Amino acid sequence: MKVAVDISLYPLDREFIPPIKDFIERINTHADIEAVTNRMSTQLRGEYEHVMAVLTQEIRQTFGELPKAVFAIRILNNPLED
Repeated sequence: MKVAVDISLYPLDREFIPPIKDFIERINTHADIEAVTNRMSTQLRGEYEHVMAVLTQEIRQTFGELPKAVFAIRILNNPLED
């Protein structure tokens, strides 16, 4: 099953840009999902299992590196193809 995920990271810290850039760079290393970033969020597309595994891994790493952070996530099943 294909899914599309819209995700935003809000580090609760004065230096919030570096953790966001780091998260996006890590997401982009996963060849089995498509990632598109804009000024407000990053959209991920791919097979459910792959996308959720990447999210689990990268969110866990971010939470381990930051004292406080918020992720806002929306998930759509069966996204329209471009």
